[in-house]
Amino acid sequence: MAEFTYPKLQGLGAAFDRDGYVIVRQVLDADLVAEANQHVDWLIKQHPDLRPEKLGYWLVPDDPFWIRLVSDERLLDIAEQLVGPNIALFAADYIAKPPSHGRQIAWHQDGSYWPLEPMNVVTLWVAYTVSNPENGCLRIIPGTQHLTLQERKPNADMPEVLLTGMDQSLADEANAVDIVLAPGDVSVHHPNIIHGSNANTSSQWRRGGTYQYIPTTTRILNEAWASFLFRGQAVAGVNAYRAFPKYIAGKHFPFRGCEA
Repeated sequence: MAEFTYPKLQGLGAAFDRDGYVIVRQVLDADLVAEANQHVDWLIKQHPDLRPEKLGYWLVPDDPFWIRLVSDERLLDIAEQLVGPNIALFAADYIAKPPSHGRQIAWHQDGSYWPLEPMNVVTLWVAYTVSNPENGCLRIIPGTQHLTLQERKPNADMPEVLLTGMDQSLADEANAVDIVLAPGDVSVHHPNIIHGSNANTSSQWRRGGTYQYIPTTTRILNEAWASFLFRGQAVAGVNAYRAFPKYIAGKHFPFRGCEA
């Protein structure tokens, strides 16, 4: 398992190509991590109909804090190592597993869900609490980034975040690696790599953000997935990028610098 400490990122691309994932330690500061946790609490109150594991991408386009968070220069510095200098956001989610009953996520490949052409995309999984085996941390099966994207099938009738997933027999759980993170750490993984997580049976929250960045040469085939240009230049005729939402007091989550 290759590990780096921000901002020392030399060799990250080579390690990612070899293993399909890397870890970058100490990326986000404690103040921003605290704000992200407050944002999760706010979203849970705003959307009592949603499980906290499903605070998803459809909530992002009209949420100024979310845009501020996923456009953080430190996250973009990591993404640039893998997708180049022209960076757009494809999707963003929080996966917040409550104490004692946070749901598992079955083995799957992210790319099988995404309308992208080509499948040139990278996921940054950002920890906002400690993430460990006890509270249902991310688990990855190294080397499976070389597997082609598999057909999605209905998951078994169990408390599960994903309604569909891959053939679970293709995942050799004996080779799985637990991705143990501290708040502010980031793991990065390939869209084809097999990964999932167990249920949270501990007394502590497990909270993380999963953010997908694409180069501006990758086309989004479904306009329902809102995209934002964060760094560099757009490519004419490829994607239409949305304007950043403006903060409105009383409507949006308040955060440092929101007035700007």
